Amino acid sequence: MVQAEQSAKVVVTGAGGGIGAALARRFAAQGARVVVNDLDAGRAKAVAQEIGGLAVPGDASSIVAKARDALGGTVDVYCANAGVGRDGGEPGEPLDEQGWALSWDVNVMAHVRAAHALLPDWLERGSGRFVSTVSAAGLLTMIGTAPYSVTKHGAYAFAEWLSLTYRHRGVKVHAICPQGVRTDMLDATGSAGDLVLKPTAIEPEDVADALFRGIEEDRFLILPHPEVAEYYRTRATEPDRWLTGMNRLQQQWEATR
Repeated sequence: MVQAEQSAKVVVTGAGGGIGAALARRFAAQGARVVVNDLDAGRAKAVAQEIGGLAVPGDASSIVAKARDALGGTVDVYCANAGVGRDGGEPGEPLDEQGWALSWDVNVMAHVRAAHALLPDWLERGSGRFVSTVSAAGLLTMIGTAPYSVTKHGAYAFAEWLSLTYRHRGVKVHAICPQGVRTDMLDATGSAGDLVLKPTAIEPEDVADALFRGIEEDRFLILPHPEVAEYYRTRATEPDRWLTGMNRLQQQWEATR
């Protein structure tokens, strides 16, 4: 870990388990002071107690002020990790407006609100680090869940915009884009996740390892599954070939339902 981060004041949202808990543990192990945020207050407190951190439970969309106060007025690193996966209904089925709205609010707007609250201080002092847990779905897509795929694209686009807009002013941005990770969210993906994600799923700690390598190397895009780079390249340069391949996966999935 870079020297400047060893005494950092860090906030991790959605840190009651999974990737968020792994990130919180890794930052704490490196000497950072960590705020553990989660909607589930009990889980947040358990992880905070384990790592010697501070539990600040609640909605990730409005946590910055409370977390900053808990850390004595300063946030150095903000990990926008909280996310939600929802099925918004397929064409011809009733549209799940609430599922779409929740996905947009948690997966995109929580990041926007956090950056809006953090940037004035970061720009004034010329430093800050924003870590966005996106998903390979933000670079590619995911069968069976339009809201997740679309909003993760939005989360990635916002992270890109933050980086290109503020990197010359000392703000570091990282977008973590794993495929399957062995978490509760993976279990909730059902048969689509069983087909696409579980065969190559990794542990949350592997994602934390990938982030810290990316921090050391000052990289924006963090790919815990390196093969995603080739998939992303094919999507960009041969979109019809890529869409044909994804449609085959869709058909394979439909045959199992």
